[in-house]
Amino acid sequence: MDMDLKDFMEFVQTTARSVGAEISSPWFYLQFGLILAAAGIAYAAEAGIRRRVDLTSLALRWPLPLRHFARVMVSSASTAVFTLLVIIERVVMYHATWPSRSYLLMVAAKLGLAWLAIRLVTSVLRNAFIVKLVSITAWFVAALSIIGQLDSTVDLLDSFAIVLGGLRLTPLLVIKAGALLLIALWATNIASNFAESRINSTTDLTPSVQVLLVKIIRIGLLAIAIVIALGAVGIDLSALAVFSGAVGVGIGIGLQKIVANFISGIILLADKSVKPGDLVTIGDNTGRISAMKTRYISVAAGDGREFLVPNEDLVTQKVVNWTYTDKNTLVKIAFGTNYDADPRLVCKLAAETAAAHPRAQKGKPPNSILTEFAEAGMKFSLTFWIADPDGMDGVKSDVMLALWEAFKREGIRVPYPVREIRVRGGALPVETTVEVPN
Repeated sequence: MDMDLKDFMEFVQTTARSVGAEISSPWFYLQFGLILAAAGIAYAAEAGIRRRVDLTSLALRWPLPLRHFARVMVSSASTAVFTLLVIIERVVMYHATWPSRSYLLMVAAKLGLAWLAIRLVTSVLRNAFIVKLVSITAWFVAALSIIGQLDSTVDLLDSFAIVLGGLRLTPLLVIKAGALLLIALWATNIASNFAESRINSTTDLTPSVQVLLVKIIRIGLLAIAIVIALGAVGIDLSALAVFSGAVGVGIGIGLQKIVANFISGIILLADKSVKPGDLVTIGDNTGRISAMKTRYISVAAGDGREFLVPNEDLVTQKVVNWTYTDKNTLVKIAFGTNYDADPRLVCKLAAETAAAHPRAQKGKPPNSILTEFAEAGMKFSLTFWIADPDGMDGVKSDVMLALWEAFKREGIRVPYPVREIRVRGGALPVETTVEVPN
């Protein structure tokens, strides 16, 4: 440790003496009471302002910056009113008595103004957690600066250090690195989203190439952001080489599946075997690929369910892609009739019924053939093409219903199994019941 216990205790004692001297003054309690009164009035004023002001229509015709400023002020009405009242109290006391007797009011006014400025800056952020983190951190730094303790706090945080190889690790270094990483990642997210929107709007690229480019850009920007943030706080990246062996062992032992899925995702995007919008069958699950992520793909089943399939499974297992090279799909329907029917007439009716369906392709006429003379009747196969596999089960149902109606019109019957029961060596036992009258 760079700072011993004696220096730390001296710092604590000095701070305690300055705070004690301030509290012992009667003017402290007067200022404190004025601050509490301003806080109560501000709280009541906020309730009235929120009841009378509609945020959705507030300053609707004003320029965007002024409209944004007005809405932030209304949403932070209590802080704005509190700050204004404390400033007025500070001005009155400054001219009525010594300036040192209104020091606490000045501190409260500056803290209120700092919070309003922070709220205005962070209002452009969308993530609620990031907004709270940035707001609290910035206000804490502003508060230390206002009361004149920022330099002392910085020195204190930098005095505790742990040396790992060539890296001097301090709480101040960790805080700086964390703050810069947050800023860098936020900027990276904005840049990658902009690049993604431009790439997705390009019609010359296939969906799989678009996803691949977006992932490469995101990973590249993320790596650059981390390098810049760590370099900005003075961390020598070569000092982190001591951790590379441990990271490699961790990946080899605990992150095998994650790395395998990541590499498999890159392979899938590069070879274009599947892409967003394809209709696929993986195991017993069939649906359209709605998204391709770093670890998995999302397959929408069409009934509200989405299957998240790891990328590794698509590389190592059998996948049926209905739209890999051609969306044209052959629909097959098997049916049968009894032996009283004319098989040529049955084939003709089946082909005409399929051709009449609106989704049947006109350039590829349907075909119906006799496939088997079975025990219960004749078996036929009807095949026809549709332009897209979407809703194939519905098309099959429509054609089969229409075929049933055509068979009824022509008197063609669909066979059903007939079973005969023969009893040998006696008769079936018959139970008889005799009702006894009451």
